[in-house]
Amino acid sequence: MGINNESEIAANLQIGPTSEGMVRLYVEAEGMELPFDFDPDEADEIAEEIKAAAARARAVGTKKSR
Repeated sequence: MGINNESEIAANLQIGPTSEGMVRLYVEAEGMELPFDFDPDEADEIAEEIKAAAARARAVGTKKSR
């Protein structure tokens, strides 16, 4: 399984602050629960990576529609 492979697994994603001042990404799929906690600076870095990936994905979509 790689980042470019499709999967039939459905998952729910929740994102929010914890009472300890961390940012939690909470993934729930097929009976599994995965909490990922990040300090706010790490969360900002992840957000920047997500935005950069979205921009690259848009560029790929634009090339395909030509």
